[in-house]
Amino acid sequence: MHEDYDLLVVGSANADLVIGVERRPAPGETVLGGDLAVHPGGKGANQAVAAARLGARTALLARVGDDANGRLLLDSQRESGVDTAGVLVGGAPTGVALITVDPTGDNSIVVSPGANGRLTPEDIRASAPLIAAAKVVSAQLEIPLESVTEAVRMLAPDARFVLNPSPPMPLPAELLAACDPLVVNEHEARVVLGDGAGETPEDWARGLLALGPRSVVITLGADGALTADASGAYDRVPSPRVDAVDTTGAGDAFTAALAWRLGLGEKLAEAAGFAVRVGAAAVTRAGAQESYPTAEELGL
Repeated sequence: MHEDYDLLVVGSANADLVIGVERRPAPGETVLGGDLAVHPGGKGANQAVAAARLGARTALLARVGDDANGRLLLDSQRESGVDTAGVLVGGAPTGVALITVDPTGDNSIVVSPGANGRLTPEDIRASAPLIAAAKVVSAQLEIPLESVTEAVRMLAPDARFVLNPSPPMPLPAELLAACDPLVVNEHEARVVLGDGAGETPEDWARGLLALGPRSVVITLGADGALTADASGAYDRVPSPRVDAVDTTGAGDAFTAALAWRLGLGEKLAEAAGFAVRVGAAAVTRAGAQESYPTAEELGL
């Protein structure tokens, strides 16, 4: 039996390849950019690092390639204190995000899922002991949807499932019913709800709850978050005011912090209050994983 985990993240691990450009190229055009920077990324890997930095006993279930990018990702997880026993190696190259950033901070991203797309339901079933040992399981949608659904079927009886449906897509009823909470930003809420989503976060929360999740959290950037559950309790959670430098990966830090605190027994609005502090701290520094705060930095 594995040791018990506060949080198991089932998700993606990517190498982010970032180049600064004066402007993005037109079709057929070549532009020169700055030096290539390679950062560990992917929503799953980001969440695992964010939780481990805060002090959560964290494991990652993911797939990377047997290549330099895969080793970079494994190293970054281990340095942050994540248990990587569940990270599978091989089958395809490590996932890569090719990111160009212009001087205004606007970016264009092309993602090659690579090994993330080869994390199969069979892989999930083979990791049943890992899933059974977790208080909370958190997932996103940068791996196959059927693999996320398979993870829900493996949950321990008293475990909690947290889903950030990013990139957003229609979700099967079985998956929605397990979400406690479903965590979305405004864009994801509108995609999941489709036409007639309404205009306010309360409207979106009401519409999302009608789809079947046990609770919903809507992240609102600098405005914090809104939490809602089936009992009809709606809570606005304000964010601390900070000077944002780089919002990359801040949503992943928020979701990881939220999932961990829920596993400790905190109520949804209380956990969200902690999570907005973590997300706010993350946007004050450049990058994704390297921007995530430790418990000490938050004054905990």
